[in-house]
Amino acid sequence: MIAGTSTGGIIALGLGKGETAGDILKLYTDHGEEIFPPEPERKGVQKVVGDWWKFGRNVSGVRYDAQALTRQLERTFGSQLYGESKRRLVIPTFDAHTKVNVLKTPHHGDFQIDWQKRMVDVALATSAAPTYLPPHRIGTQVYADGGVWANNPVMLALVDALTCYDLDRHKVRILSLGCGSGELRMSEKQISRGGQWDWRDIVNVAMELSSQNADGQAKLLVGPERFCRLDIPDQVHPIPLDDVKTAKAILPGEGKRLFDEGREELASFFDNPRPTYPAFYGPRKSS
Repeated sequence: MIAGTSTGGIIALGLGKGETAGDILKLYTDHGEEIFPPEPERKGVQKVVGDWWKFGRNVSGVRYDAQALTRQLERTFGSQLYGESKRRLVIPTFDAHTKVNVLKTPHHGDFQIDWQKRMVDVALATSAAPTYLPPHRIGTQVYADGGVWANNPVMLALVDALTCYDLDRHKVRILSLGCGSGELRMSEKQISRGGQWDWRDIVNVAMELSSQNADGQAKLLVGPERFCRLDIPDQVHPIPLDDVKTAKAILPGEGKRLFDEGREELASFFDNPRPTYPAFYGPRKSS
């Protein structure tokens, strides 16, 4: 089972489709600047005016449209349905009524609806990060980024596995992959004043703390020896979601370093490839 939120949801869908991790990486390295176009470099008065214009634009609307991302996702997934995934997938989002949604492949008899959605739509739903990209409409429903409430979906996957199957939780093994985090420390201004401006980054703090909590709960349930967490150490200056240039310069190398350091433990997750799961509904339904 693979769980992924936001960009992790796109990666999970790619793996479910049968793409290699290397193929999925190219989506980001080859087309990242198309999806998140960099701001032109400005100096002097032009920079001041440009910064204020950017600030006003971001306050009044989303930073980017979803056309470029949609175009690349359609090239990757085409018209394939979520139910065609070869792997069990658990992908969070939330809808216009601010209700949590977990989009699941048809790996259980109760999961009768989500398989009919296109993979492209599931990807756009889970990655519609507020202020960055607009919410995504699927039929009459409107969805936004699942990272708002499940930035780390490890517990969603574990609960789904334990409720769908007769499993001993002490035999479940988990590989949890992070995407970097910043240093979490209260500033002196937050401590002494504590106003809205001082806590303007509270959403980022909340997502990081909820991620720590999810990993902690999963580790308690399955046991620390069956839980492997890979993440980039705390960064003084975390990489913004749309800073493609910095991400391309740092993340592939950091990923390789983490893999090399944990090669022996990671190999045990992949040394026994599993067959595709039996689907209850959709084009892959078992006869």
